[in-house]
Amino acid sequence: MSSRLPFSSLTAISPLDGRYSKRTAALAPLVSEFALIRYRVRVEVEWFLYLAGLDEIAGLPALDAPAQARLRLIWEQFDVDDAEQVRALEAETNHDVKAVEYFVKDAIAQTDEALKPRIEFVHFACTSEDINNLAYAMMIRDARESVLLPTMDRLIRGLRDLGRPLATVPMLARTHGQAASPTTVGKEIANVVARLDRQAGTLRDAEILGKMNGAVGNYNAHVAAYPAVDWPARSREFVTSLGLSFNEYTTQIEPHDYLAELFHSLIRFNQVVLDFDRDAWGYIALGYFKQRLVAGETGSSTMPHKVNPIDFENSEGNIGLANAILGHLAEKLAVSRWQRDLSDSTALRSVGSAFGHCLVAWDSAARGIGKIAVDRNRIGTDVDAAWEVLSEAVQTILRAGGGLEPYEQLKRLTRGRHLDETVYLALLDELQLSPEDRERLLRLTPEEYTGLAAQLARGVLGDDP
Repeated sequence: MSSRLPFSSLTAISPLDGRYSKRTAALAPLVSEFALIRYRVRVEVEWFLYLAGLDEIAGLPALDAPAQARLRLIWEQFDVDDAEQVRALEAETNHDVKAVEYFVKDAIAQTDEALKPRIEFVHFACTSEDINNLAYAMMIRDARESVLLPTMDRLIRGLRDLGRPLATVPMLARTHGQAASPTTVGKEIANVVARLDRQAGTLRDAEILGKMNGAVGNYNAHVAAYPAVDWPARSREFVTSLGLSFNEYTTQIEPHDYLAELFHSLIRFNQVVLDFDRDAWGYIALGYFKQRLVAGETGSSTMPHKVNPIDFENSEGNIGLANAILGHLAEKLAVSRWQRDLSDSTALRSVGSAFGHCLVAWDSAARGIGKIAVDRNRIGTDVDAAWEVLSEAVQTILRAGGGLEPYEQLKRLTRGRHLDETVYLALLDELQLSPEDRERLLRLTPEEYTGLAAQLARGVLGDDP
């Protein structure tokens, strides 16, 4: 067998480009090596156009709208063949951003012959990180808006749709794994939706920063060439024109604190999904959730009866991988030796992998949600069999009525015991209850002891039509 195999989904060394490639395809135009090169080209072209629009920049004439539009086609129509040209230049220069600079210079000269004497304004006063930080910022912004947030929203909608008709379905809660005061299925799903909504909001609101201030963040070269220009104001204007927020204080690199904030918001969202994955897995094990059968699917290679919760397990595994990468990036990127070291450069190339594992995790969770249905009979049987959970209601009513040590009384009568209806009713006879309180407790059943669960669920999930 040849030591070099043709690339395909079977020969890819990462499952994101192999087994899961269809599920991560939406990220390829945004966070791949091709995408990074394209974003770099965009920054170089837009910086050239911005400088051409400044009256203070002698030597670079203003460009009319048609000329600007022609130059923008360099990045707007940038394709894989163009990226291959950049890679060929990188092979000569051994510098990825310098290769982009040379590509853009040549493209401008070919696009407009009159600009050939002006092409040295490409990459004017820039360090590589002026290009890189803006390229990555736009990459991450566009991935967030086009892929991450819509996928998050689809997952949240799936949970809402699952939980909405279950707002009133009683379910035995479990604290420390033991029977506890009943809740409803819809309320437990509403808890997850509320948490996911909040964390998705932190990602949506996360500020994305950029800088354009030279080799060590002080505009040294800018001022040397054009001392009369208000470079901090011009830099801010350029960065914000790209749809980013301006970071005024940096070294050679934008310090990446915003990236840590953004990655931590993803980690928190993932942790909520993980919490749901494990709970769903447990409810499937209890028989509370049933999984829809898929024709042709096999659960076990030896046990024909099995329908395994593989989607939630797949989601859990990919969340672990995503959070490991995101956590490392959040810690690593905010630390740079003196004014710059290169360790952030190689780490940043894993952003796409982190996002890819997030997508697979969320997609798997959504698939699992789409396959489950609630077994109301199974859930109801457990609720109806756990009359001991009403001890909380009894001792609380005794407290409200001024009873003596009501908690201790109920603890003595119920702790560690399993109560059925008959035993529960007999227990009430042992307590000093007012006629009104006794009547209330005689009418109460575990199924009805759900407090405001249904109301709270509808507050998040909406009413079931």
